Amino acid sequence: MRALFNQCPHCGSDSLPILGSDTIELNIKQDGPYVDEALDRLTDYLRKCIDLRIKAIVLIHGYGSRGEGGRIKWAIHDALQNNRYADRVDEYHFGEAVAFGGEAYHALLRRRPGLKPYLKRFKEGNAGMTVLLLKSVI
Repeated sequence: MRALFNQCPHCGSDSLPILGSDTIELNIKQDGPYVDEALDRLTDYLRKCIDLRIKAIVLIHGYGSRGEGGRIKWAIHDALQNNRYADRVDEYHFGEAVAFGGEAYHALLRRRPGLKPYLKRFKEGNAGMTVLLLKSVI
């Protein structure tokens, strides 16, 4: 994902790429950031995704080493529930509530069919991921 948001490793261009999909997966926990770094990273990614006209993000934040929910997961959930990203995120769905084949799963697929390949990993719900539906740029 780093190549998507920084200088192109192939041509050196700083221009944003043209994507073939309106849905992407972002691993916010990659490189093991501290909570504040992860939230700053998410803020930056959201801004850039909107610039790229991305409509849905499958955000991987992990669920903590004990399986109870790590600090990054809870900080992201808290930020979403307290409208920190309300100017960019139209809707969010915590992975544990999006079990494969369930009502929330089918509702998401009706709104964003591009999520189908990503949601297959939500067999019993996946507490380490959150689906973000972004606001449209006018």
